[in-house]
Amino acid sequence: MKTILSYLISFLVPLALIGTALRILLSPIFFNIEYRMPYFPADEYGFTQKDRLHWAPFAIDYLVNNAGISYLGDLQFENEDPLYNERELSHMSDVKKVVGGALQVWYISLAILLFFGSVAYRGDWGFEYLFALRRGGIWMIGFAITLGLIAGLGILANPNVFEQFFIFFHSLFFKGDSWLFEFSDTLIRLFPMRFWEDAFLWAAVLTLGGGAGIAFGIKQRV
Repeated sequence: MKTILSYLISFLVPLALIGTALRILLSPIFFNIEYRMPYFPADEYGFTQKDRLHWAPFAIDYLVNNAGISYLGDLQFENEDPLYNERELSHMSDVKKVVGGALQVWYISLAILLFFGSVAYRGDWGFEYLFALRRGGIWMIGFAITLGLIAGLGILANPNVFEQFFIFFHSLFFKGDSWLFEFSDTLIRLFPMRFWEDAFLWAAVLTLGGGAGIAFGIKQRV
């Protein structure tokens, strides 16, 4: 039983770290920095940096609040045209479900880790618990390095590497081509490919840091 619980704890560590990185990227911190990067591509259809900083928070907030799709559907440009078309709204509704599920997994992972940490502290398997945490941190390091290489290659060497990964990633969570849009659509103008390359790269950095902290921070105590 201790062995089974040990591997369960190790498995939950990456989930907890990935969820933490996701929640950070869904905060205003990331897009406020990203849009101000000198290399961030301009929108050929007219969005300025100010426009992106104005409209992006609505999309991000929608993913983590309890509002319905009308939260985005009611948004309009100055000429009263809708900000998002029906295809974009449908996709954002799907994204909200995926994000909501991911955050629930994060909450559950943290709760279970804290529960078993409390049990281990009071019982006689503190050593096994710490060892399991460390092993989970090492697993996270391997996954984060892989993710970072994929994102880094897309930015620095071969954009097709990340594009193929991006397609595969979406195929896991969305049906068909529901996530494909015109370059003139609002979602692409707010969140071009470079936004996602940097998001995955920062997710790799955050999870790598967390995994390394757990793996090597606990080393001296195991």
